[in-house]
Amino acid sequence: MSKMSNRLETLRDAKRIVIKIGSAVLTTSEGINLGLICRLADQLSTLHARGVDIVLVSSGAVAAGRGSIPAGSKLKDLPAKQAASSIGQSRLMHEYDETFRRFGLISSQILLTREDLRQRDRFLNVRNTLSQLLEWRVIPIINENDTVAIQELEFGDNDTLASLILNVVEADLFINLTSADGVFDKNPDTNPDAKKLSHVENISSLDLDAMCDGKTAVGSGGMFSKMRAAHRAAQLGVPTLILSGKQRMIIERVFKGEECGTWIEPDQKSVSHRKFWLAYHCDPAGDIIIDEGAQKALMAEGKSLLPAGITAIEGNFKAGELVRIVNKSGKPVAVGITSYSSTDMTMILGRKSDEINSILGKCPFREAIHRDNLLLDAAL
Repeated sequence: MSKMSNRLETLRDAKRIVIKIGSAVLTTSEGINLGLICRLADQLSTLHARGVDIVLVSSGAVAAGRGSIPAGSKLKDLPAKQAASSIGQSRLMHEYDETFRRFGLISSQILLTREDLRQRDRFLNVRNTLSQLLEWRVIPIINENDTVAIQELEFGDNDTLASLILNVVEADLFINLTSADGVFDKNPDTNPDAKKLSHVENISSLDLDAMCDGKTAVGSGGMFSKMRAAHRAAQLGVPTLILSGKQRMIIERVFKGEECGTWIEPDQKSVSHRKFWLAYHCDPAGDIIIDEGAQKALMAEGKSLLPAGITAIEGNFKAGELVRIVNKSGKPVAVGITSYSSTDMTMILGRKSDEINSILGKCPFREAIHRDNLLLDAAL
């Protein structure tokens, strides 16, 4: 089967789609682009009529509120941005609600902070709420709760939020509407010879830092955050389509077979939803540095990380916390849930598992990190 045929088949068979739309697409210097929202609702109504479940992750609250703040005011600090978001969020949802209603669609609003997905009971509550809304054929519109989020609870950008929502709703497809025509092999703003990539088979093989070195003026993400979100989607077994949201009826056109944007293939072997949740809902509490033998055992043989392969520990962490695993060059290899605290790990690093009991007086685990609690090539 050709790449294009596989793409069309996946588009046709997708039953649940997460669509993310960014500020640079959704707003203008005057505020919300009402014409674009109307065209978006028109396209989504066609998919909805086919029985497709749709979850919309929408930026734009801060940009929508910017036009209503006192003349001369600057959004130079967090309180100002949060206040603008508070103004803009209600205006944004009003336009979505009124426009979607004209196309026979019911929308709902969900505002999230990182803590809502980090704590397992709150994560399950979000999942159950979304499940019920989709069962009722409602289109949930999700945004970060900018008005209350602090730095430790921020997703950072809505590309990250959308990639995590893929796991919550168990989506089949991720569409990211951006201001660019797709993904380029290097930043087209600074490299006139940049070429667009219409198809990416293995996103893990790309040097994202070299490719994506710029951000849009309005949004907070840029192409790097979109590719990192696509990387996470690929790990879940979900393909990503990055499209120019500024092109008229772009979603309708791709579902009719037009080859637009950049199609990013999912990994051949997807990770479990549990492992994905473990890896991406906490910040690593420290680093574990491993030798070449341990790196080979993890990456080539799918084994657990044993104390014998650890050469050093950085940071203070407790047993059960998320840690980053890096090689001797400092390159990240994986993330995982550690079986031991940093104090205990320092005592047993480089030692055989049979020696743990004599060193610590107990041996609850032979593995420093079990392979079931470990995710390789994490897109942090």
